[in-house]
Amino acid sequence: MIDFLFHTHNQAGPLLITLDLLGTFVFALSGASAGVKSRFDLFGLMVLAFAAGNAGGITRDLLIGSVPPAAISDWRFLAVSLLAGFATFLWHPDIDRRRRTVLLLDAGGLALFAVAGTQKALAFGLNPVMAALLGMVTGIGGGIVRDILVNQPPTILHSDLYATAALAASVVVVAGPFLHLPPYAALTIGSLLCFTLRVMAIFYGWHLPIVETRHSRTG
Repeated sequence: MIDFLFHTHNQAGPLLITLDLLGTFVFALSGASAGVKSRFDLFGLMVLAFAAGNAGGITRDLLIGSVPPAAISDWRFLAVSLLAGFATFLWHPDIDRRRRTVLLLDAGGLALFAVAGTQKALAFGLNPVMAALLGMVTGIGGGIVRDILVNQPPTILHSDLYATAALAASVVVVAGPFLHLPPYAALTIGSLLCFTLRVMAIFYGWHLPIVETRHSRTG
């Protein structure tokens, strides 16, 4: 099983790095946009863009012992984060008007990060349960750090389907070898599942059950 996972990781390595970079750029955009709304200066936007784009991957890499983390050792992660920050600084009105488009890109980034993070965790020998959890962390970590830095409660704790969508994608990836799915099939199915759940949540407000309180019933 472990040999199969390492083979899968090496075979899909360039693809997973590409997906990581694309996801980093999208999440860095969301981080910089949050910084603009909180009136951060240019340096603050750059910091927030890097944090939002890379916090999840750095956390995953530290936990699995992949050090130094790719976001620090590979200059491309810093470059795409800064590019997203500068783009937001220069063209924020256009980006803000296309908020729905950014949300859809964010959904794509979440899906890519979740499957890539899970696959990397499996390649480093983690058991399927922990690999799935780390895949979810890879997807949601940047958003948590972004919200904390702008002094907001993390949206994943009280918003529509987000962490659940990432976890669903991760479960598909870890189940792939047991279901004898081809390497890229599990990655593709997991990504599509996560993206679909997020899109449905964005357009139709899908969310997990919420405890009804007296205030929510009368408010």
